[in-house]
Amino acid sequence: MKVLITGAAGFIGAHACERFAAAGHDVWGVDDLSTGRMQNLYSLSQATGFHFDELDIVQPRFLSLVEKRQPDVVVHLAAQMDVRKSVADPLADARTNVLGTVNVLSAMSRAGSARIVFSSSGGTVYGEPTTCPVPEDAPLAPLSPYGAAKVAGEVYLAAFAGLYGFAYCNLALGNVYGPRQDPHGEAGVVAIFGRALLAGEPTWIYGDGSAVRDYVHVDDVVEAIALAAAGRGDGRRLNIGTGRGTSVRELHSLLAAAAGASDSPGYRPVRTGELQQIVLGVERAERHLGWTPTTGLERGLTQTIEWIRGTTRAQESAEGQMA
Repeated sequence: MKVLITGAAGFIGAHACERFAAAGHDVWGVDDLSTGRMQNLYSLSQATGFHFDELDIVQPRFLSLVEKRQPDVVVHLAAQMDVRKSVADPLADARTNVLGTVNVLSAMSRAGSARIVFSSSGGTVYGEPTTCPVPEDAPLAPLSPYGAAKVAGEVYLAAFAGLYGFAYCNLALGNVYGPRQDPHGEAGVVAIFGRALLAGEPTWIYGDGSAVRDYVHVDDVVEAIALAAAGRGDGRRLNIGTGRGTSVRELHSLLAAAAGASDSPGYRPVRTGELQQIVLGVERAERHLGWTPTTGLERGLTQTIEWIRGTTRAQESAEGQMA
């Protein structure tokens, strides 16, 4: 199977590239490297069947390349992922998250691709829910341009699927964390806290620490993507989370324990566009994908801390050799 992965050099994208390549698929990664990093794809640098193009999905050239490559399946992960940036510059957010998605779908229609898996946002499309865990049939009520763009992407998928006959699945992701997470963007708090705690630097909680999120490990997310790419869950939005809520204050304590650091964060005013609580119901993903999360939060956070510690040591060693 030929698989196109947009946002391939990003946190989730790189893990997805490795997963599909390891399964023997012909994988083509695309990323404009505005936030993605080539070092995330280092393990694939010599892999047979992996190809990469540095390319913005909004560019007209993207259309011709997709038509040339003719992927069977598209995994669309490329996005402007920071809620706060979407509030500050909604036009820039819409350029990538709305126009970029439209360009991906247009390219698929020209290439005759059969299926797309779209990374929607379980953390923003539902707005501030009245009950948790939130099911997929809850009203869509985004409170930020980022969330609105993800809703628009889902609507465009359904429209293009009706026009051109390809299959689609929307995966509404929770707050994804794990190795290679960039300490920026919508769900970067695990990386931000982890790196600061290991370095002995101050950590800051925005608000009183009671805000609740659904943290899901990247390995579980990639498993859901692989199942959706294989044809399960077609025509649906499926929440990909854990069904477990964790407050920011609790998260800090768990990371501090894993890092062997002091659990003493500072506090700052809550930021615009942030939700108080979101936890995702995952029963439909269990039913339609045959998927359940397998990485517990404590184990996943410990694994992530160990990865941060290892990369920090490697960077310090490299800098020492250059000195």
